[in-house]
Amino acid sequence: MNFDLTTDQLQLQARVRDFAQAEVAPIAEKLDKDGKFPTELFKKLGELGVMSIPFADKYGGMGLGVFESVLALEEVARADQSLAVSAMVSMATGLTLSRFGSQPLIDKWLPEIVTGQKICAIAGTEPNAGSDTGGFKTRSKMVGNDRWSISGEKAFITNAGTDISLFTLLLTVSSPPEAEKKQFTLFLVPNEAKGYTRGEKYGKLGWKSSDTRPLYFDDCQVDADNVVGGAHKGRWVLHKGYQAARLFLAACSVGLAQASLDHAVNYAKERQAFGGSLGRLQLIQEMIAEIALQVDTARLLTYRAAWNVDQGRDNLKELSMAKYHATEAGTKCADLAIQVHGGWGYMDDCPVSRYYRDNRICTIGDGSSQIQKLLIARECGLDVSFT
Repeated sequence: MNFDLTTDQLQLQARVRDFAQAEVAPIAEKLDKDGKFPTELFKKLGELGVMSIPFADKYGGMGLGVFESVLALEEVARADQSLAVSAMVSMATGLTLSRFGSQPLIDKWLPEIVTGQKICAIAGTEPNAGSDTGGFKTRSKMVGNDRWSISGEKAFITNAGTDISLFTLLLTVSSPPEAEKKQFTLFLVPNEAKGYTRGEKYGKLGWKSSDTRPLYFDDCQVDADNVVGGAHKGRWVLHKGYQAARLFLAACSVGLAQASLDHAVNYAKERQAFGGSLGRLQLIQEMIAEIALQVDTARLLTYRAAWNVDQGRDNLKELSMAKYHATEAGTKCADLAIQVHGGWGYMDDCPVSRYYRDNRICTIGDGSSQIQKLLIARECGLDVSFT
């Protein structure tokens, strides 16, 4: 078992880290305050090659693996998790298209996502159904022989309303209303499709510079060729897409946890209290040691899951363990870092307060911590039901 990164992986990690610390970290507080999607900064990620990492070279990608994507996303999140999540959603959506889309769809829509000059979204969640995909109500029906009509509403969707948003992968109920069992179909819906509108941005606790809003579909018609993964097979395809997103979100939490450790250690060394540095106090040392432990265990679980995906072993238990532990660890690390910083940690201009706000959604999005525990229990052989 080799825990060392290769020379190429170390160089990629360093290149992204240098960019993130020089270009992203210094303006992260301003991005949070402004609450606007940073189009030009995102394009710079594309120019750096971050968005191209896991895609084949024939689409302009680097042809690397999920593991290298995790390394890069961790470094972006270490500077600003809000930017990292915008990147990871587009990356996971692009991977879903590249795995399950038809060749004409891939050729037309994927290249601009790979370059990072455009961004895309994946839409499952609805106002009254999230992890319970069986509760979705957005419907699609055939209109003639080669068109589908879509009507309904999606909620809390990332990346759909920026000025460089290109398309949304949309999960719909495609079985008749009277059907005993629901069937689902996933569609690629271009942003300019008639009958598809984006609602106003949500006001959020964190991730303020990422684009999150409701989506509305009113007799939105798309070609049958826009089906991704086959008619009535969309639920399975979406779940596969969510597995990638869960792993990438775990990486985003690892990056934020590492940033929490960075700030806590630096502050403990610099802050003077009781006749010396804050860091000489044993209870401060205990909190920092706990942060360090959480960072490393989260990173190990995430790296293992990513490595196994690249080996062709999609182990759902490992993916769920990584997502659960890393996202929970991110929040714990940010919370402890606030405690180390004392009163200043509670202030908006202290980075760790932003970390706490940003990471809070990570234990909910792409399958909540509670869902991950159920998946882990099921993979351990227990009789777990989601109904």
